[in-house]
Amino acid sequence: MTEPSLKEKTARGLLWGGLSNGLQQGLNLLFGILLARMLTPADYGMVGMLTIFSLIAGTLQESGFISALANRREVSQRDYDAIFWFSAGVSLVLYVALFFLSPLIARFYGEPELTALARYSFLGFLMASLGTAPSAYLFRGLMVRQKAQAAVVALVLSGTVGVVLAYHGFAYWGIATQSLVYTATVTACYWIFSGWRPTLRIDFRPLRGLFAYSSRLIVTNLFTHVNNNFFSVILGRFYTGADVGNYNQANKWNTMGHSLISGMVGGVAQPVLARVGDDAGRQARVFRKMLRFTAFVSFPAMLGLSLVAPELITIAVTDKWAASADILRLLCVGGAFVPVTTLYSNLILSQGRSSWFMRSNIVQGLVQLAAALLLYRFGLYVMFTVYVAINIAWLLVWHAMAHRTLRLTLLSAMTDILPFAAVAAGAMAVAHLAAAPLTSVYAVFAVKVVVAAVVYVGVMYLFGAATLRESMDYLFKKRSRHD
Repeated sequence: MTEPSLKEKTARGLLWGGLSNGLQQGLNLLFGILLARMLTPADYGMVGMLTIFSLIAGTLQESGFISALANRREVSQRDYDAIFWFSAGVSLVLYVALFFLSPLIARFYGEPELTALARYSFLGFLMASLGTAPSAYLFRGLMVRQKAQAAVVALVLSGTVGVVLAYHGFAYWGIATQSLVYTATVTACYWIFSGWRPTLRIDFRPLRGLFAYSSRLIVTNLFTHVNNNFFSVILGRFYTGADVGNYNQANKWNTMGHSLISGMVGGVAQPVLARVGDDAGRQARVFRKMLRFTAFVSFPAMLGLSLVAPELITIAVTDKWAASADILRLLCVGGAFVPVTTLYSNLILSQGRSSWFMRSNIVQGLVQLAAALLLYRFGLYVMFTVYVAINIAWLLVWHAMAHRTLRLTLLSAMTDILPFAAVAAGAMAVAHLAAAPLTSVYAVFAVKVVVAAVVYVGVMYLFGAATLRESMDYLFKKRSRHD
């Protein structure tokens, strides 16, 4: 059998990434709706206050080695062994430290119940550490399908557990258990699908060649997690648990939206761009093609989610979450640019420029954190509006870094991005006007979705958008092969 070309592998990765992420977000949506109907904003707020600590600990145990291995020409068993034992050891030390720090976390938020909940929830990154090396094996091998299957199995099992526990009144304990079941299942599936097993040889010397690159990712990811989750800390400290819950509900929907595209592209972007890194011209062409595809999908999806946010929240999780709808509308505007930023960051990483990646994320995180701390007294929506504006503006910083290596002009990038953004925005405006006379929340939702989709695809078709044509050609070609 002929070895698939890089183009074919990329297309397969994008197809599997899209299908798997779509299925995953669909499952997240289903279980999220069921849980949100049974739980309260305060329940979500309790778990949300701990999220940032788990993410920081998870970043330290993973240490950027998954991405570092993807850039290596040759990888051996010794490399994977070193990552496995390092990750497991670091996570154990971190768990012990956080176990004893849990009372201080509870005191910071003024919630005594957080002590026990924290000690229970933090078991998650301890479990995840056992899957770092198998995950690196799957990622480097572009084994997108296997990672997708692991995620789907974990979502079904953990979601079922979460719903059952919520139904029986376990409140935030059910949410925490759902997260632990998800992590344990994903880790187990990574072991099964990768076929990789560690040896008992503990030798950290192979990490020396990875650490210069990965250490920058550690710092970067720490700031990224702080940047993405500091609102939970600020709201938990200066507002109420219900405000944390409403923000987390809105952010969950926003993340489900942009993660669908980011996950699809991010699953193949860095490995593919790294493989063509020896030819700058080819790398630029591959990047621009990915950029157009990302913009083609991201802007209608995320601006559409912003458009239907009030109706979606009411229909899906009832009016008790109505306060989260306005937050969601704002976050989705910024979320439309997240997959584009993710692609740029994968380009920078594929070139081994982890120091650039680190500096950009650190400065952005510090700017957004400083803005939130200065503006929190002016209300939630002022903070969120400024946060979104900084996210969008920072795309120029990412482009400046790409320009230094690929000589990609801003005009070229904007030509790849803005037409899709403009058509998507126009389609949303038409859909909003079409639904304006209606009063039924279900009718408004249906009309907005249908009109926006028809207008967007119709305009793309009339103007002969190459990205639409290529996507349809590939999908129908794949379908015809299986008919």
